[in-house]
Amino acid sequence: MTDLPVVVIGAGPQGLAAAAHLLERGLEPLVLESGDGPAHAVSEWGHVRTFSQWVELVDKAAARLLEPTGWVAPTHGYPTGREWIAGYLAPLAEALGGRVRYNSQVIGVSRKGRDRLVDAARAEQPFTIHVVDSAGVESRLDARAVIDAAGTWTQPNPAGADGLPALGERAAADVISYQVPNFEQAEAFAGKHTVVVGSGHSAATAIIELGRVADTHPGTRVTWALRRGVIGNTFGGGVADELPERGALGTRAKQAVEAGLAEVVTGFRIERIQRTEEGAVLVSEDGRTLPAADNIVVLTGFRPDLSFLSEMRLELDATLQAPIRIAAEVDPNVHSCGSVAATGAKDLAHPEPDLYLVGMKSYGRAPTFLAITGYEQVRSVVAELAGDHEGAARVELVLPDTGVCGGAGLFDDGAGASSGGCCVPAPSVPVWRSLSAVTR
Repeated sequence: MTDLPVVVIGAGPQGLAAAAHLLERGLEPLVLESGDGPAHAVSEWGHVRTFSQWVELVDKAAARLLEPTGWVAPTHGYPTGREWIAGYLAPLAEALGGRVRYNSQVIGVSRKGRDRLVDAARAEQPFTIHVVDSAGVESRLDARAVIDAAGTWTQPNPAGADGLPALGERAAADVISYQVPNFEQAEAFAGKHTVVVGSGHSAATAIIELGRVADTHPGTRVTWALRRGVIGNTFGGGVADELPERGALGTRAKQAVEAGLAEVVTGFRIERIQRTEEGAVLVSEDGRTLPAADNIVVLTGFRPDLSFLSEMRLELDATLQAPIRIAAEVDPNVHSCGSVAATGAKDLAHPEPDLYLVGMKSYGRAPTFLAITGYEQVRSVVAELAGDHEGAARVELVLPDTGVCGGAGLFDDGAGASSGGCCVPAPSVPVWRSLSAVTR
C-alpha cells in the first residue's frame, strides 16, 4: 500500500496542516473537502473574531510549506474567520494544489473487500473511501491510512435539553439558526425578539452581537436562556484567562447583560417549541414559557458525525463519543484549569490500524478543543504513520489555563461552579496557545 495516498477528510485548519506534515515526511496526502473551498466550515463563521493572535493560528509545517511561495505569516492582531482563511488557510490549500479536492463528501470508509466483521488479513487491505460529488456522482478511492479531520460543524446540538430536538423544533426550522448572528445583518434582528440558547463562548458572542443590535435599534429584545440553575461561570475567567481575548469575551457578554441589552433566564431546559400568531414560544420542562420569539439562536455545542465510519472498528468513550484514551482529559463534567493534556497518535489510535480522528472531532461532544491541540495531534499522527515512533511519542505543546476551575458544578444549583477565575493572570511573556475560534 506504500503507493497509495493518506486520505485526509476535511480541508479545515487541522486537515490542511496534516497534509503539510505528510508532504514533509514524504507521504502523499489527498484531502477530501465537502465544501466548495478551503475551510468551508470556518467560512460559515467568517464574521467572528478569534480570541487567538495570528502567530498562534499557524501550524509550523504548514508555514514551512508556504515560505517558498513568498507567503509572509501575519504576526499581529486577532483575525476573524474570514481573515484566517484569506491570510493563511486559502494560501495553504493553494500550495497543496491538486492534493485538495472540493465538493467531495465522504459517505463511507471501509477496508477493501472487508466489512466490519471480517478479521482475516484486515490490516493488510487498503482503506476504501466512498465519495459523492456535488452532482451526486459516487466514486471510490483507495488509501493506505485515513486521518478524519472533518470536525463537528455540520452536527450542531439541538435546542432540546435531553439532547434530542425539542418537540416542534424541526417544524420551527425557518426561525431557528445554529450559527452566531452577524451584526452586519442587523436587519434580521432589529426591532424583534431573539432567544439565544446555550452557555458557551458561541452563546456569549451571540449576546455581544445581538446586544449591539439592541443598543442601536430601539425595540430589539434579547433573551438568553441557560439550562443551568445559576449564572455561575457563564462569563468565563476574565483576567485570569491565559487567552486574554477569550476572557474579554465573557466580560463583554456580562456588560451587555448588566446594561440591560439582554435578559438572562436560568434553569430553562427546553421541552417544546410552539408556533403561535405572535411567534415561536419556548416551553421548558417545568412548564415555564418565554415571550414569543421572532428568532431562536441555538448554540448548544456540536457532536461528531460517525455515520460514515460505521464499518470502522472504533474505540469511543460512551459519554463523549471521543477516543477512549483522551476522554477523561477533555470531559467537561470534570475539566478544570490546566487539566487538558496534549494528545498524540497513541491516544488517538483505534482497533482499526492507521485510522485516526483528529481535531475537533477527536473531542467528540466536549467543547474544550484548542486548535493548537489539533496541530500537535496531526504532527504526532503523521510521525507515527511515517514510522517515527519516537517523534510521535514526543510532546511539543504547552496548553493555557482556562481561567475557570471546578468542572461543570452541580447541574441544578451550581455548587462547585466557580463564578470567577482560579488561575493566575496571563503572563507578560508570549505563550504559544490557540483556540479554534469563539464558535465551533
